[in-house]
Amino acid sequence: MAPSAAQRTVIENCAIATVDAGDTEYASGHLVLAGNRIESVGAGKAPEGLENVVRRIDATGHLATPGLVNTHHHFYQWITRGLATDHNLFNWLVALYPTWARIDEQMTYTAAQGSLAMMARGGVTTAMDHHYVYPHGSGDLSGSIIRAAAGMGVRFTLARGSMDRSEKDGGLPPDFAVETLEGALAATEETVKQHHDASFDAMTQVAVAPCSPFSVSTELMREGAELARRLGVRLHTHGSETVEEEKFCHELFGMGPTDYFESTGWLGEDVWMAHCVHMTDSDIAAFGRTKTGVAHCPSSNARLAAGIARVPDMLRAGVPVGLGVDGTASNESGELHTELRNALLINRLGAHREAALNARQALRLGTHGGAQVLGRADQIGSLEPGKLADLVLWKMDTLAHASIADPVTALVFGAAAPVTASFVDGRQIVENGRLLTVDEDAVAATTRAEAQRLARIAAQA
Repeated sequence: MAPSAAQRTVIENCAIATVDAGDTEYASGHLVLAGNRIESVGAGKAPEGLENVVRRIDATGHLATPGLVNTHHHFYQWITRGLATDHNLFNWLVALYPTWARIDEQMTYTAAQGSLAMMARGGVTTAMDHHYVYPHGSGDLSGSIIRAAAGMGVRFTLARGSMDRSEKDGGLPPDFAVETLEGALAATEETVKQHHDASFDAMTQVAVAPCSPFSVSTELMREGAELARRLGVRLHTHGSETVEEEKFCHELFGMGPTDYFESTGWLGEDVWMAHCVHMTDSDIAAFGRTKTGVAHCPSSNARLAAGIARVPDMLRAGVPVGLGVDGTASNESGELHTELRNALLINRLGAHREAALNARQALRLGTHGGAQVLGRADQIGSLEPGKLADLVLWKMDTLAHASIADPVTALVFGAAAPVTASFVDGRQIVENGRLLTVDEDAVAATTRAEAQRLARIAAQA
């Protein structure tokens, strides 16, 4: 808990969805932030006699929720949006890898700024980036991404990715865009040692994240898992995204993706995988038994025609599930708060129809579920005393939402709600829909310039 001498911010008169274990909600309540922690949350006004109150916020007309947690992204893709718009996954990768393989440190930093800015202004307080493209001589890409996240003020997990299966080995990436097995493992270990913070209120963490079964050798998968567990960090990769991937695994390994992951040490409560669209009953049971997490990316899955992930079945089996934007070359909006609505609507097109997900389950996916998947549910993902002060005030009294009585329904089913305030670690980073930590217009200009520079370089190559 925060010390009694900590400076306090008092927020009152708002609806509150705590997303705690009992889904506690208040029609009109208060939050007290002390330093970087939530000190109290409850109905009615804040307690009298609080000391060191430096700010009071009258949040009438707002809904307070935990900050959104993004569990899968590829920031560098911000500067390759709008390309290969009618492709499935494998064809899309083949079309874009030659361009991605020419990114450098400045492009990566700028793209990370764009990706982070779009998420943060829409209520994301914890972001992650699965970065796996490390062209030879491209500079300190991991450091540039971490620097961008620190400057934005968001809590951040870098999933340090890698690829060592290129075209010459039957993979999809160009030969010059992959690392060696030894080089990838050494660079990943160095990134963890330099940047991972295991403390309760860590702003930066690192995970070990070989890209996918079709761009990574079995040795890198197996030794990557061993490395992560030796260093005490989490593991992340893509899994079961398309029917083509499943066919690839059967042809190359003689088994489906989940069995392959199990054979390489990639099932466990310290693992989360992106997509998991094509999962059998036995696959889901294996994930539930081992508490392997899933980053559900509904918009990207639709954009690439990958299919509908069986999220209701996963939740019933006890699988931890969070939401992901995915890279903005397959989800050009780059926003996580729209994924609340898309997760609900797309899953209702599946076998469970209108019973698939409801508004509160969707909100839980985007908050507490994401915290579970990142291994931080004790610290973030719900509004409870002692947890970190990561929260959002959504303005619900405008034309877009005012006639919807239930604010959680309004947030999920309605149009994207304006963010009046977003706090990370007790520090406000968004006010009235605008970022306080960076100049949005400057970020827009630099991302456009870097996108144009990358396009020129790729065209010349």
